[in-house]
Amino acid sequence: MKNILLAVVGLNPQVITETLYALHKEGRHIDEIHVITTRAGKERIYATLLSPHDGMFQKYLSDYRVEPGTIAFAFDHVHVVRDAKGIELDDIRDEDDNALLMKTCAEFTYRFTSNPDHAVFFSIAGGRKTMSACLMAAAQFYGRVQDRIYHVLVTPEFESNRNFFYPPPVSTPIELLDSDGRPYVRETKYAEVQLVLIPFVSLRERLSEDMLREPKDPATLMLSLIREKPALLEVDLHTGCLRYKGREMDVHPSHLAVYAFFAREKRSCTLDTGCRSCSKCYLPITVILDRTEQIMDIYRTIAGTRELAAMSDTGIMNLNAQNFNSYKSKLRRDIIATFGQSSSHELVIESKGNKPDTRYGIRIPRERIRVIL
Repeated sequence: MKNILLAVVGLNPQVITETLYALHKEGRHIDEIHVITTRAGKERIYATLLSPHDGMFQKYLSDYRVEPGTIAFAFDHVHVVRDAKGIELDDIRDEDDNALLMKTCAEFTYRFTSNPDHAVFFSIAGGRKTMSACLMAAAQFYGRVQDRIYHVLVTPEFESNRNFFYPPPVSTPIELLDSDGRPYVRETKYAEVQLVLIPFVSLRERLSEDMLREPKDPATLMLSLIREKPALLEVDLHTGCLRYKGREMDVHPSHLAVYAFFAREKRSCTLDTGCRSCSKCYLPITVILDRTEQIMDIYRTIAGTRELAAMSDTGIMNLNAQNFNSYKSKLRRDIIATFGQSSSHELVIESKGNKPDTRYGIRIPRERIRVIL
């Protein structure tokens, strides 16, 4: 069986050789190394680990007499998180970046766990906490009995030191910094690198075949495990959130007022036809703007005793086509992130028809909507 090390790495590529050292120390051989990182992380890996002249990966192989070529790790094994245009991310700075990171972790986890002859060792020791969390989540969804999640603990004074990559066979002096930033020298024989096995519950066996045909976002996978049918959508004006299939999404008051307007419009429909293929309750933008006062009434309910005069005189208080589209887009993004792509089609404010006859509404059947005041 081929063993693949899949790691997340930030600006400290040392975690790769530290993890490799710890695995080898416990008798775990590695056949391939793959890394998920940012553009800045990639450059650090290229410069410190994979440099053809003094790369620490080749030095590790030499120090521990590992035959070169027995561990596949090269430039094309470093996978950088990219945006929709293919541009490499410099860092994971916000929710959108984190979603791209999660997508990347899911894709590579799905890819490597699809082969029954491969065992995947997930290393969550590197990068920002969110990077570790994303890889951990992907492993929980797609991991199998032969896969493992590992963390690495390094003696604090050596941890993240730019000159320390692993304890060499022959102890050597290395310059460290004390708590006040003053340099001092310490022998590497005092460095300990410990492998920590992280227990996890794999959800893979509970996923349907449809969910395993291609990588899915975590929200879609999670909701596929929830069996209650039909799912009820709760629009809670009191707590300021949407609830669906056991998950909850906090919503900005102005966004919630707009969404609740459409939920009420759907609920109030009295046609005898079912909602599945009907869009009679969908409204053109002109009607929506004409009924701004109804949206404001909902907003007053959400805002409570706060004086409207103290609020911004832009946005919800002066609703127009531009900020309506902005609210709609932000709601769509958050709904997909929280409830998953597969569920979003009946929850988002969608459009029907072409301009200037475009109408807007939500698809979920009216009997499955509950608005809580």
